Amino acid sequence: MSARFPFLDAPWPLAIAHRGAGAAENSMAAFESAIRLGYRYLETDARATADGVLLAFHDATLDRVTDRTGRIAELPYAAVRLARIAGRESIPQLAEVLGSWPGVRVNIDVKASGAIGPLVDVLHRCRAVDRVCVGSFSDARLAAVRAAVGPRLCTAMGPREVLRLRVASYLPRLPVGGPAGCVQVPSRFGPLPVTGRRLVAAASRLGVPVHVWTVNDAHEMKRLLDLGVAGIMTDQAETLRAVLRDRGQWHG
Repeated sequence: MSARFPFLDAPWPLAIAHRGAGAAENSMAAFESAIRLGYRYLETDARATADGVLLAFHDATLDRVTDRTGRIAELPYAAVRLARIAGRESIPQLAEVLGSWPGVRVNIDVKASGAIGPLVDVLHRCRAVDRVCVGSFSDARLAAVRAAVGPRLCTAMGPREVLRLRVASYLPRLPVGGPAGCVQVPSRFGPLPVTGRRLVAAASRLGVPVHVWTVNDAHEMKRLLDLGVAGIMTDQAETLRAVLRDRGQWHG
C-alpha cells in the first residue's frame, strides 16, 4: 500500500506512543520520554477550555489524572493551567506539543465538538496539517474537521466507516470508500479479538492501513504484526520497541 498522506509516509509498522510514555499521561514529560526512546509518532487527545484554549488532554474532567477537579469545557484556561498531572506535570496546550517537536507526527483524538474550531486553528497556525492524523469516536466531529481543513488532512475512519469496513470484510463486493487515510481499531473487545485477518485483508484491498489500539501485551503485539497491521499504539513504549527490534521492524 502507498501512503496517500504525508502523515503515513514512513516505514511501517508505525510505533505510536499512546499519550506519551510514563505515568504522567499526556504531559510534556511523557511525550519527551517517548521521543527519547526513539518514537517518532505520538498519540494524544484534544479538548478545549471554556475560553477556547486547546489542550492535549483525554478526560472530560480533571478529576482522574490531576490534583484538581472540574469539567475542562466549563473552566477557563487560567484555572486549568494550575492543575498538575500526577501531582507534578502541567497540562500542555496542543500547540505546545506540535511546536516543541516539529519532526514528530501526532495522532489526535478530538474528544468534543467544542474542540473542533480551536483544533482547526492550531493545525493551521502550527503548519501541522501534513504531520497529524485526526480521529474521533464521533462521525459528526470527524466530518466537521474534514470540512474545515480539507483533503490534505489525514483522518482515521469514523465509527460508521469502520462498521462498513467490518461488514465488507465478510462481503468483499460491498463497496467501501471515503476520505479516511487509515482505520484505527481496538485490538480486542474484552476477550474477543476485534482485529483479525478479515479486517486487515479488507483494509488492504482499499489501500488503507490498519492501526490498532491500545496494545500493551508483547504476545498480542506479535499476533497483530503477524497479521500485517501497519501501526500499533501502546502505553508500554519499551515493550513495543523491544518486540519490533527483535523482529527487525523498529524504525525509530
